[in-house]
Amino acid sequence: MRVLVTGSAGLIGSEAVEFFSEMGFAVTGIDNNMRQDFFGPQGDTTWNRDRLSARYPKYTHHSLDIRDREAVDALFAQLRPELIIHAAAQPSHDLAASRPFDDFDVNAGGTLALLEAARAHTPEAVFIYMSTNKVYGDNPNRLPLVELETRYDYTPGETPMGLSELGITEEMSLDNCLHSLFGVSKAAADLMVQEYGRYFGLKTGVFRGGCLTGPHHSGVELHGFLSYLVHQAVTEGPYTMIGYGGKQVRDQIHSHDVISAFWAFAQNPRPGEAYNLGGGKANAASNLECVELIANRCGRRPTLSFNDEARIGDHICYYTDMSKFRAHFPDWKQKYSLGEIVDEMVDAAIARLDTMPDSAAPSC
Repeated sequence: MRVLVTGSAGLIGSEAVEFFSEMGFAVTGIDNNMRQDFFGPQGDTTWNRDRLSARYPKYTHHSLDIRDREAVDALFAQLRPELIIHAAAQPSHDLAASRPFDDFDVNAGGTLALLEAARAHTPEAVFIYMSTNKVYGDNPNRLPLVELETRYDYTPGETPMGLSELGITEEMSLDNCLHSLFGVSKAAADLMVQEYGRYFGLKTGVFRGGCLTGPHHSGVELHGFLSYLVHQAVTEGPYTMIGYGGKQVRDQIHSHDVISAFWAFAQNPRPGEAYNLGGGKANAASNLECVELIANRCGRRPTLSFNDEARIGDHICYYTDMSKFRAHFPDWKQKYSLGEIVDEMVDAAIARLDTMPDSAAPSC
């Protein structure tokens, strides 16, 4: 199978390159390291691109901007991929406010360029889009919540539209709420990918991820919460809890589990479907609780400070109900617990520190 991965040096893209290369597929990646442009040196993914190229000699990399329609079209005409994993994005809802054209052109325009190239040159391909739970805007903040000692949670026994006992469902409205510009650009692409499945019959699938994480994440303050928190903890650096006293709740899903879900869909695609994708209630923890999980693993904490002003549109409590996906793909199994994710990320963060000159990596 010929596989094309966009954002191939990022967290989800690189996991896809590994996953499908290990299966013996011909994998081509697109990534122009725009994350470095967005986030500075800490966002540089060159190390991950080089790691993939060294480990998988048959892997082909293209430094291509998905906003370049002619280049995208030419690559699709040449490659004719059978499976497309679209993970390239401007990923920060905070950054989108200062770079609105870049945000919309990459997230919405770039996705449209890829869809059109697929429709023109490889209409039988499966097209999987990495969307986000930010398409729901701040609607999850209107759900009934209770404040507990270390976290917020949903009020027991209350399940209005869009919420089940397991978490947020796909019935949550995308409408009449505050999204952030990032949420709007991603929602535009999300709906467009669905439409290419329903209108044109392409085998498209949309996955609305929450906190996607793993050891290959180049986390920064504005994006990649757990990766950045782990780095700041093992180096005992500063970390600012922004809003809600650090009690905001996220569910973490390992990038391997994300790609295994994509593969389940690719083998039996349901055109135009949209799924929530997250670690679920069992993998949900507040920011404060994540600090303690890391400290229990390695005995180190970041130096915490608190900013009472929450990010615009940030979710107070969000964990995922994946019942729809599990019903459609009952053989899919989630591999990683939250504890296993933290263990792996702490080990990876320390290993990366060991490669740096004059590093004083802690012994954990």
